[in-house]
Amino acid sequence: MQITQEVAGELHQQTVTKYVLTNDHGTRAAILTWGGTLQEFSALEDGQRHQLIVHEDQLAAYDHNPYYLCQALGRVAGRIAGAQFDLDGRTIQLDQNEKPNASHGGPHGFTFVNWDATTQQTDDTASVVLTHTTSEAEDKYPGTMTTTLTYTLDNENQLNITFTAKSDATTLFNPTIHTYFNVTDDQHDLNTQWLKLNSDRRLVLDQAKIPTGEKTPLTGTGFDFHEPQTIQDGLAKLQKHGIVEYDDAFEVTPSDTTPIATVGDTTGHREVRVYSDRNAVVVFTANATDPQRAAQRDYNALALEAQTLPDAIHHADFGDVVLPANQAVTHTIRYHYIRK
Repeated sequence: MQITQEVAGELHQQTVTKYVLTNDHGTRAAILTWGGTLQEFSALEDGQRHQLIVHEDQLAAYDHNPYYLCQALGRVAGRIAGAQFDLDGRTIQLDQNEKPNASHGGPHGFTFVNWDATTQQTDDTASVVLTHTTSEAEDKYPGTMTTTLTYTLDNENQLNITFTAKSDATTLFNPTIHTYFNVTDDQHDLNTQWLKLNSDRRLVLDQAKIPTGEKTPLTGTGFDFHEPQTIQDGLAKLQKHGIVEYDDAFEVTPSDTTPIATVGDTTGHREVRVYSDRNAVVVFTANATDPQRAAQRDYNALALEAQTLPDAIHHADFGDVVLPANQAVTHTIRYHYIRK
């Protein structure tokens, strides 16, 4: 196992550090302190390095990236209806950064800060440990909350991600990494990337992408990934109904042993299995690196955001995103690269 670090550059008068974790097989993860960003997750295959996620080479591309490209989201990932919720007898009003709603932690969320960092290493693991403290004055969520975001790469080609938070007042906590996968040979598009989801239902969303509270079955639709289906084939089914993208929240069964989602390429070269301790994955198609192709809906990136169902604070059956005062809570996500 190996850990290296270097200065990635400067953003907003702050020095951004890049940490590279490499295991004994050449599998590598690169993390930027800016936004807790996963800049690289790659594998060494027959002497050639193959990227598993979509990334930018230049640091500046991660400054207020409109796609939140592989960046940390929090305190709460996804949208909160009306940018408002009731908690402990108070009505909390958040910033409406996606009017009239709040999205992905708001304009002062995890994505927009330069995290402090340390490293840890054993014979079989390499970790970078990021920490950040945010106050109610900064992001409008109740309480001063300290979050630890840890990326750990092991010799089984697994990248473990943990978020641990503790607040001095009851608040909300539903973070994720907005990771975009493309495991195909050239990452040009998603035509040969398949997806499998351990899901039977998705949320019904309104035009602003806010959950109505209804959950709808997937069987027989372009949203049905219970068995592997290419993104291209799924989109072809959706387009018959005027739907041109995936931007949907799927209900999954949390598990440390059964993937909530798996992506692979039809050539059979590789796959990545995603595990999570929470009940949802948001699936989003994009072209995060080429605005012109993005406008044409020519997708090359598939976001898989493991989290609790979005807007859970307004829906009792969506899951618990309340972080009690002075109580630490940890959430886990794991990516397992499989060479086929």
